[in-house]
Amino acid sequence: MIEELGAKVKEASKCLAKLPTADKNNFLRQLAEALLANEVRILGENQKDLARAKEHGISEIMIDRLRLDHKRIEAMAIGLRQVADLPDPIGQVMQGFTNLEGLKIIQKRVPLGAVGMIFESRPNVTIDAFSLCFKTGNAVLLRGGSDALHTNLVLVEIIKENLIKSGLTASSVELLADTSHAEAEKMMQADQFLDVLIPRGSARLINTVKAK
Repeated sequence: MIEELGAKVKEASKCLAKLPTADKNNFLRQLAEALLANEVRILGENQKDLARAKEHGISEIMIDRLRLDHKRIEAMAIGLRQVADLPDPIGQVMQGFTNLEGLKIIQKRVPLGAVGMIFESRPNVTIDAFSLCFKTGNAVLLRGGSDALHTNLVLVEIIKENLIKSGLTASSVELLADTSHAEAEKMMQADQFLDVLIPRGSARLINTVKAK
């Protein structure tokens, strides 16, 4: 599964690297509206995660991290608009000089390529991670926690639906639905597909990724 998803994200990153700033911003604003329009659908899937968490005796603090409601979905939409309003860093010239032969050499910001992100619990990270990667011209492979699987799946479905509607590659985002430790370890070692891997969560998660 990692090989298939990794290859898709790697290929999608080539297209995203060339996407104009206006197109990226317009899509993020469109996605914000799509989240609000799909609130009932998102909350329905979130309820499945909440019910499963309660069955497994997960603490109320952790359950609250999983829980979505109207205000939290609205906050996700606001976050998308805020990212759209940020300056596009891609193409910014950081520094430059002309050498003795008259050759001008510059250092400018470019996309990383295919980004992998491993995170825990909070489903809003799915939207946060995608929006930041998309704005900076990167495709992303996400691996969330098993406790938020249904919510993460529907969020990625909505992103993909809107990517297709906008004529963009659906593999700009992929979700690793297999949340087993074995697949996570494969993802940590998939440097033939992923240009960078970002852990977001506990110190234990971060140390695990660093050790791989």
